[in-house]
Amino acid sequence: MMKKVVFFLLFLLSISSQLTYGQLRSYSNEFLALGIGARGLAMGNVQSATVGDVTAAYWNPAGLNNVEDLQIGIQHAEWFAGIGKYDYVGLAAPIGYGERAIGISIIRFGVDDIPNTLNIIDPTGNVDYDRLTTFSAADYAVLLSYAQEIKNLRVGGNVKIIHRKVGGFANSWGFGLDLGAQYDVSDNFTLGATVRDLTTTPNLWSFSFTEEEKEILESTDNIIPSSSVELTGPRLILGGAWKTNMGKSDQLSLLIAADIDLTFEERNTLVHTGFVSIDPHLGFELGYDELVYFRAGVNNVQRFLDDNDPTKEVLSLQPNVGLGLNFGIFTVDYALTGFSNLGSGLYSNVVSLKLDFKK
Repeated sequence: MMKKVVFFLLFLLSISSQLTYGQLRSYSNEFLALGIGARGLAMGNVQSATVGDVTAAYWNPAGLNNVEDLQIGIQHAEWFAGIGKYDYVGLAAPIGYGERAIGISIIRFGVDDIPNTLNIIDPTGNVDYDRLTTFSAADYAVLLSYAQEIKNLRVGGNVKIIHRKVGGFANSWGFGLDLGAQYDVSDNFTLGATVRDLTTTPNLWSFSFTEEEKEILESTDNIIPSSSVELTGPRLILGGAWKTNMGKSDQLSLLIAADIDLTFEERNTLVHTGFVSIDPHLGFELGYDELVYFRAGVNNVQRFLDDNDPTKEVLSLQPNVGLGLNFGIFTVDYALTGFSNLGSGLYSNVVSLKLDFKK
């Protein structure tokens, strides 16, 4: 029965992308590419092969198989020095004698108190600030996850529901599928793979404007948007992680991991062609007695033209650092992403909390 349901969902998603006048967007649903959990963000989003807690539902659902008891994850992030608010809550638990796991995750990214100046001009043509209102632009996602372990291989998948809303003007609904796998080559080395938006995720947009607002948009040479379908293409993430213990008492641990993201579209990444864009990222974690962790990583490696010499390309990257503290049932993680941009304000503070009832 389950196989029939899965095949039916795949069939519906495939024909929906073919029968609608959808457009494949290079940066569609980007709020789902930001990452959740301060541990992963501090390590430069390197989690495909390393994740093994409740946040695995986002990074690689196969990692949910490492959850040994009920886990709850919570996060609040201030992106771009507080402009955007990113919140997450997740729950994961093993079932079937620990050979399978399920999870649910809820994500919101929003920018609030955006001024709405559409109606700031009164009928007499004067500016009336009493007519100024505000609205929010928010993106929501719900991930329903399932994972199963087969010897050294762990597999998992997500069904995700996406809702995006811009005030009372526009909203969309989307549906997608993710798949993931992790394979333990040895006790120290693990490989991971994740495919997001496996069947191409459609977002069905609808718009609502009053007649007065339409007249204002037309008079200011703005296009009045109409209902449309926005498509998010697949993303393949491949990774590897190596972990070892150090010192005479093995109290020190070192984890080194690397991921590469492959998107089959033109994006500003380190390597990009007309067919594929390759985005590598690297991270590490140094732990002491499973109590304190220091993490660092780099991601968002890009090339751009030099402002002083447009004929030259400059390489840029985003460094990240973070800390983790384990208090038994509670684990608190902090990440400072893009810390090299403190002066420009293009940095973000992320705090996440994990409750592990096995501990």
